[in-house]
Parts: sequence; C-alpha cells; structure tokens
Amino acid sequence: MKLFYIVLALILASLNLRPPITSISPLMSTIQNDLGISGITASLLTTLPVLCMGIFAPFSVKLSRRWGNEGAIVLALILIGLGTGLRWFVGTTPLMMFTSFLSGVGIALAGPLLSSFIKQYFPDRVAAMVGIYSTAMVMGASISVGLSVPLQHTLVGSWRGSLAVWALLAAIALPIWLRLAWSARTDRQSGKISSVLNAPLPVNNKRAWVLTLFFGLMAAIFYSLTAWLAPAIQSQGYSQETAGKIQTLFTLISLPSTLFISMLVHRYQRRVFWLVGCALLELMGVLMLNLSVGPWLAAIPLGIGAGGLFPIALMLPIDETRNAQEASSWSAMTQSGGYILGALGPLAIGWLHDATGSFVTAFYGLAVIIVLQIIVQLAIGNKKND
Repeated sequence: MKLFYIVLALILASLNLRPPITSISPLMSTIQNDLGISGITASLLTTLPVLCMGIFAPFSVKLSRRWGNEGAIVLALILIGLGTGLRWFVGTTPLMMFTSFLSGVGIALAGPLLSSFIKQYFPDRVAAMVGIYSTAMVMGASISVGLSVPLQHTLVGSWRGSLAVWALLAAIALPIWLRLAWSARTDRQSGKISSVLNAPLPVNNKRAWVLTLFFGLMAAIFYSLTAWLAPAIQSQGYSQETAGKIQTLFTLISLPSTLFISMLVHRYQRRVFWLVGCALLELMGVLMLNLSVGPWLAAIPLGIGAGGLFPIALMLPIDETRNAQEASSWSAMTQSGGYILGALGPLAIGWLHDATGSFVTAFYGLAVIIVLQIIVQLAIGNKKND
C-alpha cells in the first residue's frame, strides 16, 4: 500500500473524531430551548461521548487482535457515522443522548487504534504522524464549530440537520479504510505482515498511571472548554453567532500549536517546558475570561495551550512503548481512564452553572484543575521511562 494512501486514511479517520462532540457547543442554547433540558442535562451531550471514550477504549485492543487495526477502525467509523447521521431524526432527549452514546463508542475505539496504527506504519516518524493525526482532529473540530450555526441557518433553522451533516466525513473515510482493511487482511494471510499479538493493559505500571492522570486532567479542561466556552461567552452578552466565531478562533488558534509543538517536543526533548508552558497559557486564558479582559483575546492563549497539550498527551504512550501492540494497550489505558476523568469536566461546569447561575465560579474551578495538571506534568518529567 502506498504511503500517500496510508497518510490519507489517517487524516480522514482523524477528521471524524471531534465533530460529533464539538458541533454541539455553538448550538447548545438552541438545543436546550428546543428539547427543554437543563444545563446539567445538556452537558451530558458532551459528557456522554467522552465517558464512552473512557469506558470502551479498552475494547479496541480486543478488536485489533481479531480484525487488525484497519478492520477495527472500519467498525469505529461506521458507529461514528450512524450516531451522527441519526441526529437528523432527533425528536426527544433520549434519542439525542443515544446518538451521543453511539458516536462516543466509535470515537472510543478509533483513538487507541489510530495510535497503534501510527506505531505500526510509522515507527520512526511518530512525532510527525502524531502531529498530522492531532492536527486533523483539531481541523475537524474547527470546521464543525465554525459551520454549525451557518449550517443551522442554511438548513431552514434546523439544528438537527446541522449536527447530522458531519456524518458525511465518515461516509468519505469508509471506502478508503475498507480498501486498507482488505489489503491488510490479505497481507496477514500471506504472511507479509505479522498477526497482531496480545499486549495487556499496563495496570501495574506506575508510569502508565501518571500518563493516564495527565490525560484525564487535560481532557477535563479541553472538553469543558469545548462544551461551555460558547455558552459562557453568550452569558457575557454576546450573540450566538459571535460566541460561535470566538470558539472557532479558539480551535483555529490551536491548529498550528497542535502541529508544531509535537514536533518541537520531539526535536528539543524538554517535555516539562512545553507541558507546563501550555498549561500556563490555558490558565491565563481562563483568568482573562473571568476577569472580562475580552473573550476574543482569551481565546488565543486558550487555543495555544489546549492545542499544544493534546498531541503531547497522544504522543507520550506511543513514545514510551516498543511496538504497535504496546502502543495500543498503553493508549487504550491512558485514554480509557483519562476520558472517564475528563468526562467529569463538562458535567461539573454544567452543575456549577445551574447551582450558581453563573459561569464565573465554574471557570475558577477549571483554573484549579489546570494547577493540578501542572503538578502532574512535573511528575512526568523530561525523560521517558526506560
């Protein structure tokens, strides 16, 4: 299989991993009003898929053993496409929750599988490929955030159609991955590539738990911002369109940060500098938002910080392992535990908003989580565990 085709497959799959979640935030107020749900219930639309990403990530290891990374990713894309496409027909809150659950399971399976896929096909170019992988994810998030409100207006005021249209990304990726899965299956049968071996989750490895805690804190911050940044900005008196544009700026700013910081970490090998630096930028952005410095300005450090931390979190378990099977098991563990912890972030923001009627207290809580994240980053250190 040609290198271009493999990279294209990676990009197309990665584009699918955020729109089912990020497309909701700019439309959150509309969805709440239409379905008649509270803030904490609305937060479940983001929390549920993130929680699924934690609970179901370990199953990716078993699926990889049975069908290979390529075949298992095909299943993940089908689930994402179905979950997203069903939103066109949503009429009740339970059905809307089910769509989040279905797409969340697909994303849960795809995350560790794509990490293993990178280790399998690009063992000597992990940093570059993680940069491409994470940049494609952020690009998918950026596009979905930026177009959610315009698509709602284009589709005759239909927030359902605006959310469901992102199923097209899965429809585009599936033919590429079906061909790749068929080719890999043929190669395994002919002995050109080895069958996937078992690598247990590293539950007895302290280092793996430190990485899992970091991933969880990073995810809690990222998904809290993804779910509630736009509503928080609207609460300051800005329109839905303006809040959507500011959140788009947040995601667009994170694009170059996502691509280049992972490469800089690989080149200069000083993890703590990049980890803590990105976290301090997140802290600065949250404080700017609470102190009414201006959401447009606050979006810049938030985007750089969140964009830089995400690829490092993805890279660490790949970089710490020796082969694709270990990369898959370490990624499954860090993403499983990490996303379960991360799912609490948006839920806590929604609960605090309902309790206080303001986002200020909730976002100060987010600042505390960032400080805890910095402590864990110092524990990770500059050198990988040998």
